[in-house]
Amino acid sequence: MTQKSLSLQEILDGQIILIDKPLHWSSFQTVNKLKWAILKKYKIKKIKIGHAGTLDPLATGLLIICTGKFTKKIQQIQDAPKGYTGVITLGAATPSYDMETQVNITFPTEHITAELVKKARMQFLGKIEQQPPIFSALKKDGKRLYEFAREGKDIEIKARTVYIETLNFQTDKLPNTLPFEVYCSKGTYIRSLADSFGRALQSGGFLSELRRIKIGEFSVENALSPDDFITKYIDNG
Repeated sequence: MTQKSLSLQEILDGQIILIDKPLHWSSFQTVNKLKWAILKKYKIKKIKIGHAGTLDPLATGLLIICTGKFTKKIQQIQDAPKGYTGVITLGAATPSYDMETQVNITFPTEHITAELVKKARMQFLGKIEQQPPIFSALKKDGKRLYEFAREGKDIEIKARTVYIETLNFQTDKLPNTLPFEVYCSKGTYIRSLADSFGRALQSGGFLSELRRIKIGEFSVENALSPDDFITKYIDNG
């Protein structure tokens, strides 16, 4: 993309827009921010626009937004491997496996060492079976799983096979927190990874920070905040 504003024709022909999603924003809010800026700028009533892979409000990082004819590329982009950095807080667990819900159980952490982390890590490389979190948007019997969770209902969730290409940890902050970097297949729940890894350490863990850094060939290093993108490419001229 160039420094000058995108023309309406360029937007309709299709753009792949790399956004660095802010903390607490939903993916829908982020798309809407760009959508309304485009509608207002070009005085049109509708535009094809969508994102390629949801990021939770508590996560930051790369959100790919496609416009016009490039909305046809969304599925292809969503299917690409992903890269994340984040932090697992050890010694506790939450029902949602992240900070969306409160800690409901605590565990000892004094025994957790760098050597134990190194040993446990081997269980999580390559193909693994993963249990999706009950607090997720997956559907069962026509309802989102999080709807069952908020109703307090216990339901059976099928495990899914995912692929972990690399998983690296920084162990200098043990035994309380465990920063990580992971590259994985589509469909991997990093929240579930955090929960399972806490268990593998004979303790507990939940995801306390998450940032998406890669989707396929696209990197967050080339992304802009929603406001910066609008200023640079929509309202510039």
